[in-house]
Amino acid sequence: MGLNIEEKKAVVAEVSGHVANAKAIVVAEYRGLEVGEMTELRAKARNAGIYFRVLKNTLVRRAVADTPYAVLSEHMVGPLAYGIGSDPVAVAKVLNDFAKANDRFVVKAGAMGGKVMTSKDVAALANMPSREELLAKLLGTMQAPVAKFVQTLNEVPAKFVRGLAAVRDQKEAA
Repeated sequence: MGLNIEEKKAVVAEVSGHVANAKAIVVAEYRGLEVGEMTELRAKARNAGIYFRVLKNTLVRRAVADTPYAVLSEHMVGPLAYGIGSDPVAVAKVLNDFAKANDRFVVKAGAMGGKVMTSKDVAALANMPSREELLAKLLGTMQAPVAKFVQTLNEVPAKFVRGLAAVRDQKEAA
């Protein structure tokens, strides 16, 4: 049973809201997947903060019209599931990892920053470290010189104390 016009408008509004905050959209074909597998994927997407849903292509075309993701419209053919998220790496990683484990789930395309990505581009994006990992590496790189400087400054008095202790031990032995 199809959706009435009010339900369609609600779906378009909901998807438009997610698209407005999105940094990436990944489109995948789910033909032949079982309900349990799809439920597992939905749970993984939800945990990663990704809006994941199976939608009618015409409704998504209306939602992405006049946005940078309108370039994805030509890839919206067939039974598709849409992953929409504010972290492009997370979206690509969740859907690409699931596609590796399930051969019936095929990543078709994606869009980021007004550019269309092929399935290979989505896979390359999925292999990048996440934003949190990159920030942790940057912080570690920034802290290393400061930590080494503090260690060097601390070494001067420590060496002095060790020298005094050696002199004391030498006098006690004599």
